[in-house]
Amino acid sequence: MGAENTARLNVDGAVLLRTDREGIANLTLNRPDAYNALSEELLAALQTELDKISNDSSIRVVVLEGSGAAFCAGHDLKQMRANPSREYYDSLFNTCSQFMLTVMRIPQPVIAKVHGIATAAGCQLVGTCDLAIASNEAKFATSGINYGLFCSTPAVAVSRNIHRKKAAELLFTGEFIDSKTAESLGLINKSVAAENLDEEVMKMAQSIIRKSAVAVATGKRMLYRQMEMGVDDAYKFAAETMACNMMAFDAGEGIDAFIEKRPASWKHV
Repeated sequence: MGAENTARLNVDGAVLLRTDREGIANLTLNRPDAYNALSEELLAALQTELDKISNDSSIRVVVLEGSGAAFCAGHDLKQMRANPSREYYDSLFNTCSQFMLTVMRIPQPVIAKVHGIATAAGCQLVGTCDLAIASNEAKFATSGINYGLFCSTPAVAVSRNIHRKKAAELLFTGEFIDSKTAESLGLINKSVAAENLDEEVMKMAQSIIRKSAVAVATGKRMLYRQMEMGVDDAYKFAAETMACNMMAFDAGEGIDAFIEKRPASWKHV
C-alpha cells in the first residue's frame, strides 16, 4: 500500500491525528490534557475522517486510539456545562450518536486500541467499534451515574455487547472494571500486556487485510442489520446476502483457490 502517509490534519494543535500505512488508517484522539474527551471539535473531526475513509477503497481497517494517558474519558463535561441549553444538548448527543452509527456503517472494520481509561462515551466508543483490544492496565466504566447523569447513550452500545444484568450493574453503579473483566464480559476481544498492545492490534488488522475486501464489507453490513431482525427475517436477509456475495469475483476466486490448493488473488474493489 506504499509508505506511511500522515494526513494534513496532523498539525500542531489538531484534536485528531491520522496516519495511513499499508491499508490501515490510524486515528488518534489528541486531547491528552483532557483525557481525550469528546469535544464538539473532536467529534466533528472524527466524523469528517470516517466519511472520507468510507469512500476510500485503499483503507481496509481503521484503528482508533488515544494519545497520552487515556483512551477516552467520555464527553467534555466542561464544554457541556458552558452551554446549558436543551438545544445544545440535543445537538451534541445527536452528533455523537451519528458518529457512533458511522463507526458501525463504514465498510471497513474498526478496532479500538485501548489503554488507560475508557469511561462513559469512551466506553460507548469501545462497545461501538467492531473489535477491541486493550492493555491489561486499561479500565472501563459508565460513570455518569456518579455525577447525576445516567449514561443513556453509552447504554446502547454496552447493552449490545454484554449480558443485561452485567450491563445494568455497570450503568447503575458507575464502578470500574479491569480489562480482564471486560474481556470476560465481551466488551473487548482481548486483554494483553501493555508492551504487546501495538503488536496484537497490528496482528488483528493484518489478518483482516489478508481477507477479501468485498467479503469483509458485505459481512460487516450484514452482521449489524440482521441483529435487529427477528430470526425468520434474519435468515431471509442472510440467504439473500450470501447469494449476492457468491456472485462476486472474490467468492469464485476464493473457492477456486481452496479447491486448487493455492493462495487466493483478491480483486480488492
